[in-house]
Amino acid sequence: MRSRVAESDSDLQAYVDTWNAVSPGDPSTVELQRKRRDRDPRRLCLLAEEGDALVGCGFAGPSDSPGRGFLSPQVLPHARRRGNGSGLLRELATHLDSLGFTSASTHVDGEDEGSLAFAAVHGFEETDRQVEQVRVIGGEPRPEVPAAVSFVTLSEAPHLLRDSYPLAVEAYADMAVSVPVTISLDDWLDGDGAGVPAGSFFAVADGEVIGLSGLCAAADGGFEDGLTTVRRGWRRRGIAEALKRAKLAWAAGNGVTEIVTWTQRGNDGMRALNERLGYTYRSVSITLRAPLPLRSV
Repeated sequence: MRSRVAESDSDLQAYVDTWNAVSPGDPSTVELQRKRRDRDPRRLCLLAEEGDALVGCGFAGPSDSPGRGFLSPQVLPHARRRGNGSGLLRELATHLDSLGFTSASTHVDGEDEGSLAFAAVHGFEETDRQVEQVRVIGGEPRPEVPAAVSFVTLSEAPHLLRDSYPLAVEAYADMAVSVPVTISLDDWLDGDGAGVPAGSFFAVADGEVIGLSGLCAAADGGFEDGLTTVRRGWRRRGIAEALKRAKLAWAAGNGVTEIVTWTQRGNDGMRALNERLGYTYRSVSITLRAPLPLRSV
């Protein structure tokens, strides 16, 4: 196997096509990859080849946690168990090591025993789990907005995206993960918070954003819940549920048939809220971490 950096538009298209073939549940686009690379040149996208045949791709770059990188080798099914995965992993881990990261994380489908075994051989250990919950959209009534609060969409008040950044920082700090998660203002404004403007809702009280629930458009044409959170002093008043019901009502009126969300282990409150709202469980994603440099690569 040999690897090369995906640089040209045709390379990025080949990268995206391969990625989507291996991981259809986590689709990407050329536009998204180009935007992310331009924003952070430390991101590395590789293509793996045997002769003239493309057999896989891989990504390595900063994660959302300080001091830790993220990597993901992706090998097409027919090209596995020939050293291609190990070769990609070696290149990706070397890149993260050269950037000064002390550990690397990756995500694996909870039912993919082969990938879990592969990760274990190379020193990765489980640190977190996320569950995928799915909501089929039906007839969705508009919610009753809690007293002293007003709801407004991102399309109605675009300036609230920047105003909501401190709330997003607070929410990420509260996440039940083994390593703290951070988010930059640029990332929040450029994608993580932006979502679908007409279907993303803010809760405002006395001119301050005290809650939000985003809706994001996935690369495969589907829709996914973005961040839902309420400022600590305003929690347990039904605001989060009302925000999510407002989003479901918007989805019902705009041709959305299904919304997917991911909830990390330990966030029992949000998982229970999703259950009350009719979300059902579909899959599990396991986060694994290993120190750098990796062993056995």
